[in-house]
Amino acid sequence: MGKSRAASKANWNALRLKRIYEAPSPEDGQRVLVDRLWPRGLSKEKAELTVWLRDASPSDALRRKVHAAPEENWDSFLTEYRNELNSERAQAALAELERLLTQGPVTLLYAAKDEARNNAVALKLLLQR
Repeated sequence: MGKSRAASKANWNALRLKRIYEAPSPEDGQRVLVDRLWPRGLSKEKAELTVWLRDASPSDALRRKVHAAPEENWDSFLTEYRNELNSERAQAALAELERLLTQGPVTLLYAAKDEARNNAVALKLLLQR
């Protein structure tokens, strides 16, 4: 996945995950939305985001694929998402995420109802490898 994460000063294992509809808390640190679409029914003020890293999210086609059947498509989703993260735009978004993480706690925010299989979980998993 592009640039070597091993040489990074960021502690990728320290990334936190949270559903964006949960109330913000001081423990969240930097709040980073990693969804392609803005969450329904949520104002930007209520979200209290540090940044929206849309380019770190999966493409629309890949997003639809995993939402259609998360369990059946999870492994192939991870493989395809890893490939998408090699794009120039995704690498720029990951560099920003890395910069934030070197400054303190970072919480990846997502809107999906499935807390075990969503793009934020996948992103954290891929970055930790």
